[in-house]
Order: sequence, then structure tokens, then C-alpha cells
Amino acid sequence: MQGYWQKNVKIMVVLLAIWAFVGLGCGVLFADWLNQFHLGGFPLGFWFAQQGSIIVFIILILVYAILLNRLDDEYSDKVGQEEITAKTEASDSAEEAGG
Repeated sequence: MQGYWQKNVKIMVVLLAIWAFVGLGCGVLFADWLNQFHLGGFPLGFWFAQQGSIIVFIILILVYAILLNRLDDEYSDKVGQEEITAKTEASDSAEEAGG
């Protein structure tokens, strides 16, 4: 389970860094530079501050859900195999003790 949580935290850190860059970087810090470009008739810096960071946040939630589903599937197989092995070993040792 240690590997599961390490991968989970790594995914969260990467996605939060992307969100911080888009939300703070594009919406605030780089807004003046981005305003030279236009999207839908609005300056790009304004667009990121008002709409872009929210859209990116929703996309990141979707990406997180997909990645965690894959991670859950990967580790559920491993945990299931470990449980079967543990149950088999426990029943074998119980039979040896009782027999």
C-alpha cells in the first residue's frame, strides 16, 4: 500500500502544480503579457482569470478521477492476490496445527 499512496500523492502534486500555474500564473502573474492575445474577443489574460482556470480545474478533476481509477485497478489486483495468499497460508497453518 505504500506504493499506492506514493503514486497518489505524486499525481496530486503534479495536478495541483498545473492548477496553480494556470490559476495564479496565467490569471494573475502573466495576465499583462497574455492580454496581447485574444480569445473570443477578450484578452487572453482576462479570459484565464475569469474562465480558463475554472475550465482547467474541471479538466484536472476528470484527469485525477481517470488516473486514480487506473491506480485503484492496478493495486486492487495486487491486494486481492495478497489476500488470497494470506488466507491460503492461514488455512494451511490452521490445518497443520489441528492435524
